[in-house]
Amino acid sequence: MDEIALLSGLAEHYSPSGQEAGAVNYLVGQMRAAGFEAGADGAGNAVGEIGSGPETVVLLGHIDTVPGNIAVTRDGDRLNGRGTVDAKGPLAAFTAAAARVGKAATKRRIVVIGAVGEESAGEGAQFIKALYRPAFTIIGEPSSWNKVTLGYKGSVWFEYEVKRVLAHTSARRESACEAAVAFWNRVTTWAEARNAGQTAMFAQALPTLRMMGSGSDGFVEWAKLRVGVRLPPGLGVAEAEAAMIELAQGADMRCTEGVPAYRGEKNTPLVRAFLAAIRQAGGEPSFTVKSGTSDMNVVAPVWGTPIMAYGPGDSNLDHTPEEHILVSEYLKSVEVLEQVLRTLCA
Repeated sequence: MDEIALLSGLAEHYSPSGQEAGAVNYLVGQMRAAGFEAGADGAGNAVGEIGSGPETVVLLGHIDTVPGNIAVTRDGDRLNGRGTVDAKGPLAAFTAAAARVGKAATKRRIVVIGAVGEESAGEGAQFIKALYRPAFTIIGEPSSWNKVTLGYKGSVWFEYEVKRVLAHTSARRESACEAAVAFWNRVTTWAEARNAGQTAMFAQALPTLRMMGSGSDGFVEWAKLRVGVRLPPGLGVAEAEAAMIELAQGADMRCTEGVPAYRGEKNTPLVRAFLAAIRQAGGEPSFTVKSGTSDMNVVAPVWGTPIMAYGPGDSNLDHTPEEHILVSEYLKSVEVLEQVLRTLCA
């Protein structure tokens, strides 16, 4: 398998959420050529299995990206392209490392999944969570080749709408827009109070205002907001929803989606295998947690397996117009993953 060509070819198949079929077909073809049993499952995920054994190690990456096509070009060690970091780089590294181990995986078989819809509603992960009970799970997300990601914050999204009967602008009456602004101010005040004494970002509730609009029909005016909250451990979706409903003060408030935070354990055979492999490759391993979400939030509570995330790339480049990955780092991560899989499976 040409491991660099695998990554660049995957990036060349532009695959924003909902348009992943071309990239899935490409990856399935590359897997089959490398000796995997591979195909697309009922949700459209690319799934490849290699090796044998009574248990599985699942390497769960995602094949979709955010919108915004970036031409795939190579400039020395730098490979530019949408998804090279988030998260086709980690997914290609999973595939390449599993291919290196191949049928030597006799203790546990290796399952590589390129999930669809991670950047939208997590459809791919939602589909597979009832299909597997792996011994170990590795989530494919960028953190650089020498870091292990133990957890992700949760998130919850709300749609807020308030209506007011139209009145002359000279009347001392709150408009719909003013009511919406007041609601947002209450949200930020709530978050500041809840975060008091919490210095770590991972422990803070972080609200974000992502959409606003207003209008009228000549008799009634309305204002709408789309609000998200990044959830720390200890703040569940239901608790956050109850808080937002109270802060809405009777306006229409609807929770559209949400997942709780999840943080895995450090002291597991999976984490120890990564620490040893990173050191063997010449690195000094470290731990991190992320303020975003990933498919870890979806599958970890169901599978109850030792789990962590790993992958090459600078996560600060996620979703940006400058998204790119260093080929040398990508290959280093393949080396680390190969050693981990040999420890766990061969």
